[in-house]
Amino acid sequence: MSKESLRTIEAIAKEFFEKLGLGSRIQVESTGEDSVLIRLTTDEPRMFIGEKGQTLGELQHLLKAIMRKKVEEPFYLNVDINDYKKNKETYIRELARTTADEVSLLKRPKELPPMTAAERRIVHMELDSREDVATESIGEGLERKVIVKVRE
Repeated sequence: MSKESLRTIEAIAKEFFEKLGLGSRIQVESTGEDSVLIRLTTDEPRMFIGEKGQTLGELQHLLKAIMRKKVEEPFYLNVDINDYKKNKETYIRELARTTADEVSLLKRPKELPPMTAAERRIVHMELDSREDVATESIGEGLERKVIVKVRE
């Protein structure tokens, strides 16, 4: 990602979140070749995160749509408020490992609760290197979930 594109993303993000009352506590950083992380800190995170992160996801989607009009090169945008996504990812990774250990020990498959595509991807990636268990997504829409089962 070019420095010019990153500066444009930062300017748009600061303006966007200032209008929401979050402007003074923003960090924007490049986290890879085409990835940008925007970290926000607020005293009232619930209002901006929403139930199960839904509002946060919608804010991220809206912000990316605005940025796409000004930034020519493709990029992945990740917005995190008060480390909500970071903490959730840590929890999902631990849930995946614990479930895999249980499946391996009891030799019975176990379903995880419904998750977003991004959350299911974390589970699949976390357990991909294990030789004793396999993962599979089942279900449709909001009820889609991961099953952890003994690898055959």
